Amino acid sequence: MQKFLVLAVFGLVAQLIDGSLGMAYGLTSSTLLLSAGVAPAVASASIHLSEVGTTLVSGVSHWKLGNTDWRVVAWLALPGGAGAFVGAVALSSLSAEAVVPFVALFLVVLGAYVLVRFAFLGGRAPVRAGAVSRKVLGPLGLVAGFLDAMGGGGWGPISTPTLLSSGKMEPRKVIGTVDTSEFLVALCASVGFFVALDRSVVALPIVGALLLGGVIAAPLAAWLVRLLHPRVLGSAVGGLIVLTNGRTLMREAGLGADLRYAAYAAILALWAAAIVVAVRAIRAERSERAGRPPAGGALVGAGD
Repeated sequence: MQKFLVLAVFGLVAQLIDGSLGMAYGLTSSTLLLSAGVAPAVASASIHLSEVGTTLVSGVSHWKLGNTDWRVVAWLALPGGAGAFVGAVALSSLSAEAVVPFVALFLVVLGAYVLVRFAFLGGRAPVRAGAVSRKVLGPLGLVAGFLDAMGGGGWGPISTPTLLSSGKMEPRKVIGTVDTSEFLVALCASVGFFVALDRSVVALPIVGALLLGGVIAAPLAAWLVRLLHPRVLGSAVGGLIVLTNGRTLMREAGLGADLRYAAYAAILALWAAAIVVAVRAIRAERSERAGRPPAGGALVGAGD
């Protein structure tokens, strides 16, 4: 029962982050599950099965709020589902020992991107007239879906910033569209895992715990995003992903204790610096809008 509750907390935390950033449910939950000793294929299968439920709730919510561009959903989700199915089958055919360092490296790269994007780049992009080309959406969905299934996360971190960088969609439309599309991606990845995996190794208790935590967190995420600025959340989760998966990479590489501790110190220093940069940028933006010099203050009202 204690392990079930811990896993439910994993799901709750991952959904809170995802609901605030429009990404990182898979990255966060896969990082936590892998660090707890769950095999990569089982972790990814469990995450995607739980996401079938959480993304359905999220997608319906975004649709009701008018945050979904159904044209983009269609051209993004269909190749995304195909890529996720292939990625799930490919991951299932690999041994856990062989895939651990590759999954960890993939998550470190994505975690570093999330950290840099939210701490130093701010995640903002101007909105221009026009529609995102199908020539972009198809390959984007295919690659993001494949890597999402292989790594247990990556659909949001790949799709969301790519669509934002196009400058042709409002941020709220990007987040709503990516979240709605993810339902089909999670469903196809789950089918791929059921086809390729021995069903006895699909950990339904993990699925149930993650789903329970995610469903509880879904309505809380909207409240959280008003309390804490997305740049702080993005910096925090990016650093967590880099630190946890960096530890896995160093362990797999057989680095000595001295080198590992030095690397941990460097990662922690970078992580702290990124959060400081994000906080200062938020204060500077608010002070500029208020017409006064930057000053301290609580990081609330993140919807600005």
